[in-house]
Amino acid sequence: MAWFRRSPAAGLIFHSDRGSQYCGHEFQGTLAGYKMKSSMSRKGNCWDNAPTESLWARLKVGRLYGQRFATRRQAMDEVIDWLTFYNHSRLHSTLGYVSPMKFEERWTAAQQLKAA
Repeated sequence: MAWFRRSPAAGLIFHSDRGSQYCGHEFQGTLAGYKMKSSMSRKGNCWDNAPTESLWARLKVGRLYGQRFATRRQAMDEVIDWLTFYNHSRLHSTLGYVSPMKFEERWTAAQQLKAA
């Protein structure tokens, strides 16, 4: 969904852990088909994925613990709603108290100014 919405340039890096779903031929073939590069954490090194693990922990604690969903769709909608909040509205101290989307917009604008 992200690829279709954002149409990234060839060479985009997809970082993951070494889970079998990411190492498999089908997934790796899909990445290659979209001209994306695979990046994986080092074996047995949890620090490589610390920011991602922190994101999932915030989702679980902030939105999912104690919840019961009648359908898979309800669970998916809850996750998507939280991720939308996290990316568009939640202020991040490490980003200068702006949302990730606002930070990316500013970064992209700065890169375009440098290129001009």
